[in-house]
Amino acid sequence: MSAQRHILILGGTTEARQLAAELAEDPALRVTTSLAGRVARPRLPAGQVRIGGFGGPEGMARWLREQQVDALIDATHPFAGTISFHAAQAAASVHVPLLALRRAGWVPGPGDRWHQVSTLTAAADALPALGGRVFLTTGRMGLATFAHLTDQWFLVRSVDAPEPPMPPRTEILLDRGPFTVEGEAELLRRHRIDVLVTKDSGAAATSAKLVAAREAGVPVVVVQRPPVPDGVPEAADPAAAAEWARALPG
Repeated sequence: MSAQRHILILGGTTEARQLAAELAEDPALRVTTSLAGRVARPRLPAGQVRIGGFGGPEGMARWLREQQVDALIDATHPFAGTISFHAAQAAASVHVPLLALRRAGWVPGPGDRWHQVSTLTAAADALPALGGRVFLTTGRMGLATFAHLTDQWFLVRSVDAPEPPMPPRTEILLDRGPFTVEGEAELLRRHRIDVLVTKDSGAAATSAKLVAAREAGVPVVVVQRPPVPDGVPEAADPAAAAEWARALPG
């Protein structure tokens, strides 16, 4: 058995890449990052990389055992869905320490015109009363939720090209952050956007659109984060997560 402690990072976020880069420099650690494989050309982190699902919590638990993982860090996107619950179940079943690296959510400030909703469906329901030209930045996976909206025009931004179904009046913008306030403000002006739809990802790389919307007086529909497992210790940033990993018993 290797003397190195094996750390598995459930990644796909900027914080996960920063954490992998920091831990990979420690000779006492072996770092593997798992990516879901939903992005065609992901930014690969330092250390070893695996791509694809595990096959549920049982499959993840089996992988943890077979690969002799000593600790698991859930650094997935706040809207990654059920993976955090699978991680909690898998880690508990094989008695592997688990830490969740969760970035802080966005908080509205003076001048913001936020409409907070719990789901994409609620966001779609809110749009007819808010505007006809929509900047949709919720990713390509949920476009079907808005496909029935025939009166609105949508500017949809995503990393990879989305597939139907989608709203009939849609323009696709393929781009990846970080974005600037100036660039986002220009998008709002050029496309005459009167409502922005986003998820509360909390990422600094994509928060410029919120500032631009505030300055332009554009209302923002913010989809709140889904629930996360109870009882899982959390770190607010990669530095704290790295400290936790290094402090694990050898």
